[in-house]
Amino acid sequence: MKRRTALVGSMATLLGTTPARADTPVDLQLVLAVDVSRSIDEVEAELQRRGYIEALTNDRVVDAILSGEHKRIALCYTEWAGTHYQMVVIDWSVIDSAGAARRFSEKLAEAPRTSQSWTAVGAALAFAAQRFENSGFTSKRHVIDISGDGRTNDGPPAELVRDRLVAQGIVINGLPVMMNRTNFGRPPDMGLDKYYEENVIGGPGSFSISAATFDDFGRAVRSKLIREISGIDVTPHPSPA
Repeated sequence: MKRRTALVGSMATLLGTTPARADTPVDLQLVLAVDVSRSIDEVEAELQRRGYIEALTNDRVVDAILSGEHKRIALCYTEWAGTHYQMVVIDWSVIDSAGAARRFSEKLAEAPRTSQSWTAVGAALAFAAQRFENSGFTSKRHVIDISGDGRTNDGPPAELVRDRLVAQGIVINGLPVMMNRTNFGRPPDMGLDKYYEENVIGGPGSFSISAATFDDFGRAVRSKLIREISGIDVTPHPSPA
């Protein structure tokens, strides 16, 4: 029997083949797609990056990760601007403990940042969805978490891409940043939250949590991650009159 096993192994080596590797089961495959268009200045970019770093190491977020069947998720962090700029900053990583979350956050803190022209929400969604292909993981849920401070002004309409991805079983959640200042001479977009709700998010249980400003970004990210990882709504609701 040992001789036969050795022979099979030798043949596989000669043929240049290796045994198929089973995908790792996780509770969730989550792509974080973060806007780095030029409307976001250096201070805001730092607040945005820090928001994700602090949220991922938050005890409640880690508890949400460990509450699932497999007690782990797979996470991929991307940044986007126009159709010409879609970038994987940190590729798929297993988050299964506070230590793993901390290591992911440390990598994110060290990763260089850039700023590019235009805002291509549709292209960002399409790029994020491609990350699920051959990810090395299997899960019941595939979620894109997209954040940004503007509407699509480049590339395909967000709603067309959204509809295609939702039909593939992908859920898209949004985090619009409601800036209270002018943007390249244009007045603040006070309807960005509605744009995300109508044109960006989609799929069963999809939702959008707005950040009032970039200073509010960390709070919004933390609430959003807990909700999409655990399925628990932690958004503050007004008290009944």
